[in-house]
Amino acid sequence: MRIIIYTGKGGVGKTSVSAATARRLAKLGYRTMLMSTDSAHSLGDSLDVDLPNYPFNIGENLDVLEIDIIYEMRTRWSDISDYVTTFLTSQGLGDITAEEMAIVPGMEMIAALFYVLQFEENDDYDVIVMDTAPTGETLQLLSFPDISNWYIERFYSMFKKLLSVARYTVSKVINLPLPSKEVMNSIDEIRDKMIKVKDILENPDMTTIRLVLNPERMVINETMRTYTYTCLYNKTVECLIVNKIYPREGLEQGYFKDRLEEQEEYLKEIDHAFSPLKILNAMQMPTELRGSEKLDILADMLFGDSDPSEVYANESPMRFDSEGGVDRLILKMPFVKKDDIEMFRGENDVLIIQIGSHKKTVTLPLTLKDADILDAELVDEELTVRLKRKNVANLDG
Repeated sequence: MRIIIYTGKGGVGKTSVSAATARRLAKLGYRTMLMSTDSAHSLGDSLDVDLPNYPFNIGENLDVLEIDIIYEMRTRWSDISDYVTTFLTSQGLGDITAEEMAIVPGMEMIAALFYVLQFEENDDYDVIVMDTAPTGETLQLLSFPDISNWYIERFYSMFKKLLSVARYTVSKVINLPLPSKEVMNSIDEIRDKMIKVKDILENPDMTTIRLVLNPERMVINETMRTYTYTCLYNKTVECLIVNKIYPREGLEQGYFKDRLEEQEEYLKEIDHAFSPLKILNAMQMPTELRGSEKLDILADMLFGDSDPSEVYANESPMRFDSEGGVDRLILKMPFVKKDDIEMFRGENDVLIIQIGSHKKTVTLPLTLKDADILDAELVDEELTVRLKRKNVANLDG
C-alpha cells in the first residue's frame, strides 16, 4: 500500500492538490482512499459532494473519509469516552459538557493513524492520499506515534499498578469511578497499534510526504521549518508542490509586472533551497477550484501523463552505520544551524534531539543501549552523532 501525505501552511491549496491526486489515481485503476485529518474539513467542498462521517464511495476506485472525532469516540472508543464522561459528571459537570470534554486531546490524530493501519492490514486500498491540517497540527500527527509510545511505555505500567491498589482503597472510601477492564484494554490496544503505525509511517517505500507551498516569503519560510521537523521525526519528504503560480502571458503590465518579478525570485529561491527535491508546479486557476473538471485540470498541470503514486525519493532521513569500531547515528537536518540543536541522553536506550519546541526521541538499538556518546557534528545538513559501545576496541587503533 502506498501512502501520500500532503501538508503545508493553511491556504496553499493542500485540499485541492490532494483531491486532484486521488481522482487521477482512481482513474488509473488504483483502489484509492482520500482521507482528511483536518478538523475544518473542506474535501466535500473541493469535490462538490456531501460527505458523511464514515468511508464513502464517490466514484469508481475512489472512497473519501473526513475524520469526525465525535463519531469516532462514540464508535471506536466508546468505553474510554463513556468512562471519562462518567468521571467528569461525578465531579459536577453537566452531561453535555462532560461528553464534549471526554474527547481526549490527540484522539483525532489516533483515529486517522488507526484507519491507515486498518486499511493496510485489510488490504483495502492501493493508495491512501491524506489531506492534512496546517503544518502545526500535521507535525503533531507525524510525531504522535513516538510521543504516545514514550509516555505509555513509561507511565502506563505504573498507572496499572496504582489502579489495582486504588480499587481496594480509594473506591471504598470515596465515590470515584475507576476505569473498567474494557477501558484498560482499549489503552493497551492503542499502545500496540501505535508501534505498528510508527513502522508504516517510517517506511519510505510506503509512506512519503509532499510539501505544498506558494511562491511567497512567509510560506517558503514555514515550508523550510516543516521540512526540518519532518526529517527530525524520521519521515521522508519526497517532493514539493509549488501551487498558485501566476502565468506570465498577459500579466506583464501594471500591478502584476512587479508581482511576477517577485514570484520569479521566489521560484529561484525555492529551487536553490530545496534541491535536489523534485518540484511539481501548478498555475493559479482563474476561477474557484471546485468540482471534478477543475480538479482534473490541476492534476494535468501537476502530473501530466505520469503516475502520481510514483515515489520521487525514498531515502530515510535517519540511519545508523559503523566506522572503525564507532557507531554513528546520522540524521538529515536541513535549514538548521548548530546552535539550534539540543541533545540529551535519556534513560538507558533513549537519545533526545530537540530543535525549538520540537523534540525527537530516538530509541537506540539494543547493541547501543549502554554506548557512550563521543561527539556530534552538523556538516552539509546532516547531524552525525558518534557512539562507542562498551568494551569494544577501536579497529583503527
